[in-house]
Amino acid sequence: MGLAAVSGLAGSVRPCPAQTPKPDSKRGTRRSKSDPEAAIPSYLRGYETLYRKNPRAAAVRWHRNAKWGLFVHYALESLRGLTAREALEKRSISGEEWKRLKQGADVDYARLKGRFTAEKFDADFITNLALAAEMHYVNFTTRHRGNLYMFRTSVSEFTSLNSPARRDLVAELAEQCRKKGLGLFLYCPPDVARTEPQETFDRNRAVVRELLTQYGPVAGIWLDGIGSCYAEPAAYRRINELYALIRSLQPQCLISFKQGTGTEDFVAPEGLMHAKRDAIAQKAWAMNAGKRGDICTNMQTAPPSWLYLEGCEHINADQVLALLADAFAQEANLTLNTGPLPDGSIHPSDVAALREAGARIRKTGYPAPALMDRAARKKLKEKRQ
Repeated sequence: MGLAAVSGLAGSVRPCPAQTPKPDSKRGTRRSKSDPEAAIPSYLRGYETLYRKNPRAAAVRWHRNAKWGLFVHYALESLRGLTAREALEKRSISGEEWKRLKQGADVDYARLKGRFTAEKFDADFITNLALAAEMHYVNFTTRHRGNLYMFRTSVSEFTSLNSPARRDLVAELAEQCRKKGLGLFLYCPPDVARTEPQETFDRNRAVVRELLTQYGPVAGIWLDGIGSCYAEPAAYRRINELYALIRSLQPQCLISFKQGTGTEDFVAPEGLMHAKRDAIAQKAWAMNAGKRGDICTNMQTAPPSWLYLEGCEHINADQVLALLADAFAQEANLTLNTGPLPDGSIHPSDVAALREAGARIRKTGYPAPALMDRAARKKLKEKRQ
């Protein structure tokens, strides 16, 4: 099914009802500035009483009830033209070759920036797709492989606004999420969590400040790269100062840093709920015990990839719901990733699977918790469907 076949999505989706407790009004409803509820983020409608007492507690409760969301990995790397076959071949030949391939060691990203048009990146379509799937939030990569900033920033000129696209993609998603009562999480790449040396910390605080002052209410800052934090903790020794800045700018804004350091609002491991093995990681996992999990995983498989790979297989609605049931069995949400095509459009297989999953949820409810066995998990990741 081509994208033209699903172009009617925007006009056919109803706003997805908020989770327990029952909201006082429809998600995304505008209020006058004189209304005392006007300052409450649209995605937290229904949590007004708790929000007035403790915005962070309201957001934690909302997230626990939100069940699942849509991850969108879009970057310069999406334009690279890497194929699933090439990725599989490199991975089988040499671990070092695979690492170089993933890191884009031989890629001229400045040249790719000249081709970045995001012509079919449609925030309205993406958010309506999330609603059609009965999701309650969207998580978007503010910067990823290739290092193109997808928002207006003072720290670099290497941005989507200075590309042929000439657009602030974070702003476009923020507007649509606000209108439709969806939470917006902002993915930040591994270097953003680093607090040493001082110039790095200054840059990262500037990035966080921009993200939390330019786009209205943000549901969460989603930090990547926890492995580096465990490997060289001295480079992250002021991480709690960064967290304090986030919470001072937006008290309801949640924080995750994969398996975490112990002071996050939820943990967000890949694939399943698990701690890293070293002592620092085990201590952090224990400190975060009892907090909600939010497992992240891919719709692309064979091989699994966060960013678009031409020729990948894509999971179907049955597998989507199995992953959701698996997350529920681990007392976690699910953040399910789609990697937009080079032009920014969503792969038609992912659109079809998410729409079908949402239709089934509306008909029979969310799936019952059911832990996926090891063989099924391996097959989903490695075998062509």
